[in-house]
Amino acid sequence: MTATVKQMWRHPIKGIGAEPLTEVRLETGGPMPLDRAWAVLTGTSEDTGAWQPCRNFARGCFGPELMAITSECSGDQITLRHPKQGEITLDPATDGARLLDWLLPIYPAERPQPHSLIKAPTGGMADAKFSAVSILSLTSLKALGEALEQDLDPRRFRGNLWIDGTAPFEEFDWVGRELKIGSTRLEVVDRITRCRATETNPDTGERDANTLKALREHWGHTDFGIRAKVLSGGDIALSDSLEVL
Repeated sequence: MTATVKQMWRHPIKGIGAEPLTEVRLETGGPMPLDRAWAVLTGTSEDTGAWQPCRNFARGCFGPELMAITSECSGDQITLRHPKQGEITLDPATDGARLLDWLLPIYPAERPQPHSLIKAPTGGMADAKFSAVSILSLTSLKALGEALEQDLDPRRFRGNLWIDGTAPFEEFDWVGRELKIGSTRLEVVDRITRCRATETNPDTGERDANTLKALREHWGHTDFGIRAKVLSGGDIALSDSLEVL
């Protein structure tokens, strides 16, 4: 098996915006740098300074329009773009109110409303309590797309590393094993169970694919991708090979 890294993404604000990368340096025990480094609280949720479950935040499964946001980081600034809202550049440390004003028109009024942009703890504010990098397979994505008779954009799944060259869903066999990508070593911890965010087209912000139903009917689960802890930090770049140890 020869697998290579084809895409890399980070999501500086949880649930809001995806940014493509060509290279990255992973630190031992950490997440993808600047991935889920900020998050927007909703409803009655409050900033605790610690990790919180995903239900407390603005997310694509609650507000599909959020899935159409792209992001670009430059120093302390993040530029967000949306087909309806246009572009905004902000410093998340000081411009939370500006972000909320920009988001509210595209967030469902019937949901608990966004009220605060907060800084995540050092390990990030991903859905899992532990810091990890998500690894997803383009071959698995193609198989799912064929089951749906649709082309699926990888951004639906908000993953960090996309690889190619494996059998469909082969990555599930790597749970408990170590991987080497570039100069980085990782340990695969678990599979990622998916939510309705994956049903949304990231170009339009509209739900147009019943991904969860297709996963259940064809594979008997709603999992897609794996999470891996960084055992030994190092550099990863596009076209790097992945080796299962």
